[in-house]
Amino acid sequence: MIEKIIPIDSDEQLSAILGSYDRNQDIIEKHFNVRITHSLGGSDSLSVSGNDERSVDLALTVINYLKRIFVLGEEISEQKVEYTMGMIEDGRAEELSEFDSDCVCITAKGKPIKAKTVGQKKYVSAIKKNTLVFGIGPAGTGKTFLAVAMAVSALRRHEVSRIILTRPAVEAGERLGYLPGDLQSKIDPYLRPLYDALYETMGAENYLRNVEKGIVEVAPLAYMRGRTLDDCFIILDEAQNTTPEQMKMFLTRLGNNSKAVVTGDLTQTDLPRGMRSGLKEAVTILEEIDDIYIHRFSERDVVRHRLVRQIILAYDKYDRERSAAREGDRPHRFRKSDSEGK
Repeated sequence: MIEKIIPIDSDEQLSAILGSYDRNQDIIEKHFNVRITHSLGGSDSLSVSGNDERSVDLALTVINYLKRIFVLGEEISEQKVEYTMGMIEDGRAEELSEFDSDCVCITAKGKPIKAKTVGQKKYVSAIKKNTLVFGIGPAGTGKTFLAVAMAVSALRRHEVSRIILTRPAVEAGERLGYLPGDLQSKIDPYLRPLYDALYETMGAENYLRNVEKGIVEVAPLAYMRGRTLDDCFIILDEAQNTTPEQMKMFLTRLGNNSKAVVTGDLTQTDLPRGMRSGLKEAVTILEEIDDIYIHRFSERDVVRHRLVRQIILAYDKYDRERSAAREGDRPHRFRKSDSEGK
C-alpha cells in the first residue's frame, strides 16, 4: 500500500475540497481507486493511499489544484472536480496551472462571470484578440453565454455602441404550426435562449431599457439582410442551422469597429435532409484568414450537469458505431484494377 500526505491550510479549505457530504472525496476515490483520509482531531493534512503509485500521484495533483481554486475564491463544484481529474489524467496539468479565470463580466446581481475551463478561457481570449470568432462545440460549453457576457462587457466599456444577437428561426425537429400574436410574438420562442443570457447579464429592466433605446437588438437572421452593422458586437447563435447563403449574408454585414461571434454545434443541425450547413462550409472556407479564429470546444468544456458530458460521449460513440456499421454493410464494388495481375 502506497500512502502520501498533502498539507491542508484550514478547516474551510478541507470542507471545500471534500465537498458537501464528502461528495468530492467520493468522486476522486472512485475515479483513481484510492482512499482519502484526514485526522479526526484536526485538518492539517490529508492522506491519499492506494496500490498504484501513479493513481495516488494523480489524486494528489488533483487535490493540489483544488487547493489553488479555493485560494482564488472559486467554488469547488463536482463538475470542477471531474474536469480537473480529466485534464490531469490527459497530461494537461500544465494548462491548468497556467489557467487564470479572469472575470469576464459582472451580472446584474453582482455575480462575476468567469471562464470555468481552459477551453472557455481560450475562447474568451480569442474574442478579445480577433474581429470574427467561431465557437463550435457541444451543448453546455458556454458558447453563447460567454459571447453575450463579452458583448455586455464591451458595451459597458464603450468599445461598441450596440449589441445585436441573431439566430435562424429553424424548428428543432418539430412542427409548431402557426403561432398566435404579432410578428414579435411569433419569433420570440426562437430567440428565448438569447433573452435568457441577456436577462442574467444585464437584468430584465436594464435589458428592456436598452432595447427601447436601440442599444440592444435581438432578431431573426432574416432581419440582417441589406444592413451594414458598424460599431456593434454581433452574435449569431445556432449557426449550424444557417444555409451557406445565409452565412455569407451574415458575415458580409460586418462594419467598421465591429466584432462578431458565431456559435454552433455541428452535431445538432436541424436543416432539412440534404441541405448543407452554412457553418460547416464557412469553417472550411475561412480557416486560413487572419483575424478570424475558429475555436473548437470539446466535451471536457461542458459546464452543465455532469450527466450532459456523459450523454454527449454516449451519443458520439453511438454515431461512430452506426457509421462503422453502415460502412461495413456497403457492397464491395468490383473494380477493373482488382483483376489486374491475376
